[in-house]
Amino acid sequence: GYDPTQPVLNNINLSVAAGQSVALLGSTGSGKTTLVNLLPRFYEYTDGSIKLDGVELSDYSRVYLRSQIGIVEQEPFLFSKSIKENIRLGVDRPVTDDEIISAAKAAAIHDTIMTFPDGYETMVGEKGVTLSGGQKQRGAIARALVNRPSLILADEPTANLDRKTAEEIYDIL
Repeated sequence: GYDPTQPVLNNINLSVAAGQSVALLGSTGSGKTTLVNLLPRFYEYTDGSIKLDGVELSDYSRVYLRSQIGIVEQEPFLFSKSIKENIRLGVDRPVTDDEIISAAKAAAIHDTIMTFPDGYETMVGEKGVTLSGGQKQRGAIARALVNRPSLILADEPTANLDRKTAEEIYDIL
């Protein structure tokens, strides 16, 4: 928080086991996004403890910690690059085409990509303007998966999607 006398989050106690999925529900402004943003250390916590695999988050370097976390946001940002480049974005190791295709299949976007005249080389335009909301979300999921993260954080990834597409995204996640 900005004022140490008025913390943003109070009395949060949450344990998540490996392989478990957790959804945070609450009203607007209740701190869901703030809580999610603490995990990759976008914000530093000033009180309490947050541990990943039994290790305090502050004991991990931000670079290492963020390399272990895949993030799928409500409004995924795509760059004016090819679909392949957007999926590969942010991975700090060489990524094969097979890995990209595998991640795209897992994110249920591969078949759609193959309908485009240039397939994975299709340019998506700034902010992904040539793709639908569901296609952008699936691309963001593929991006998260190609890095082989230990943890995936999804912050309202279906907020702007129709019900059918939202259900498909939840099934993927």
